[in-house]
Amino acid sequence: MTAPEQRTVPVRPGLDLDVRAAGTSGNPVLVLHGGPGPSSIAPLADHLASDHRVLAPTHPGWDATPRPDDLDSVPALAAVYLDLLGHLGLDDVTVIGTSFGGWVATQTVLDDREGRISKLVLMDAIGPALPGRQITLPAGPPAPTAAGPAPQGGPSAPSTAAMRAYAGPAMADAGMLPRLSTVTCPVLVLWGADDAVVTPDFGRAYAAAFPDARFALIPGAGHLPIREKPETVFTHLDSFLAPRARAARH
Repeated sequence: MTAPEQRTVPVRPGLDLDVRAAGTSGNPVLVLHGGPGPSSIAPLADHLASDHRVLAPTHPGWDATPRPDDLDSVPALAAVYLDLLGHLGLDDVTVIGTSFGGWVATQTVLDDREGRISKLVLMDAIGPALPGRQITLPAGPPAPTAAGPAPQGGPSAPSTAAMRAYAGPAMADAGMLPRLSTVTCPVLVLWGADDAVVTPDFGRAYAAAFPDARFALIPGAGHLPIREKPETVFTHLDSFLAPRARAARH
């Protein structure tokens, strides 16, 4: 496994992505962070790098990176990541997203016209509007002038502003749920049993909308299982990503 390195990738004219890259062999994995930013998924990226080529980009607008005005929706951000995969010539990609990153990951799969993505992993993800199952946002971040992280490792004020620019006031896509039936790749949905932001019932309904999904509850974890119960997450993830799991489906 190679040490992680920060790279700047020119995915399109006028847009460079900050990408944390690690690992040089194995199938590629694209890891998409949630509101707290890239540091929140660093343990996941480090774990995967022993057997995979891992790319963990910073969403434009997080960690003082610029967000162009035309990046104003989740589909627009998903298109950036499809451009990234195309720019690097990657296929047979697993996309993993946590919380807001899970929404982006799902949208990226939905819009993958080239068939580059072969597996999807969601962790306590938001995205579809599910009747009767609401998102309960945690307490607000610091004042907009604050640049540091919010209490309990939540998003900073600039990160929250960027997330709202992508997600809109509803923090959900009312048209996404019916489209999930078109996703043909295997999906793993991991959920913290104590998640108060999006409850396990939300996660079960999310998983049920995919044709080929498995749902796993992480006991003792809340909205960030990778931070709270990393070894349990790794066990589920490694089983799902193992070559024998892929072979069993053919």
